[in-house]
Amino acid sequence: MTAAGPDAGAATEPATARPAALVVDYGGVLTTSLTESTVAWCESDGIDLRQFADLMAEWFGEPAGTDAAANPVHALEIGQLTLPDFEQRLAERLRTRTGQRPVADGLVSRMFAGFRQEPLMVTAVRRAKAAGLATALLSNSWGLDYPRDGWEEMFDVTVISGEVGMRKPDPRIYRLVAERLGLPAERCVFVDDLRPNVRAAVGVGMIGVHHTDADTTLGELEAIFEVSLRT
Repeated sequence: MTAAGPDAGAATEPATARPAALVVDYGGVLTTSLTESTVAWCESDGIDLRQFADLMAEWFGEPAGTDAAANPVHALEIGQLTLPDFEQRLAERLRTRTGQRPVADGLVSRMFAGFRQEPLMVTAVRRAKAAGLATALLSNSWGLDYPRDGWEEMFDVTVISGEVGMRKPDPRIYRLVAERLGLPAERCVFVDDLRPNVRAAVGVGMIGVHHTDADTTLGELEAIFEVSLRT
């Protein structure tokens, strides 16, 4: 866990208001891991996993950064590139083990087909809301085809990158979540499975939790909020 805010032990500092909102990522937090899903997809489509990983490092990595015009992932996530166009560009950069390009149509759906709901984290969000905490979803979207059933009951706010034209780790998107929740960033706790996204949240004043597994994350969240989030 990475905490932001003044030193609570300093007698001269005013007491910090308690955290009041839980903000969570979607893929890899409310679902099983992206790595597991992509490994299964590469095996199914016959794609070399190392080749795919190298391409993602190129498209995600520093300083590929903020130039959406030059970066298909960033352009897709902020809604500047359509999903079919992204799938075509991705397919052009990959080869199957037989040397062929993978089928572009439906490529992202196949990539994420291995996603399964993470029941412990979904329950935690529901229990947080029932306990009086504000809840929000903050997700970078590869297209907008989310299984949204039940979201109205789970979340007070949903911020999807492709719908707002910003993506994590842009500081503006974290501030937007806090603004829509009606809370200062310092009262929001953000959970993500990618460290750069957590660091960016901390940079705007949020408390950051790097998600590696449900049990560890729940332990940290229960300590922060002082409420039970398990069944």
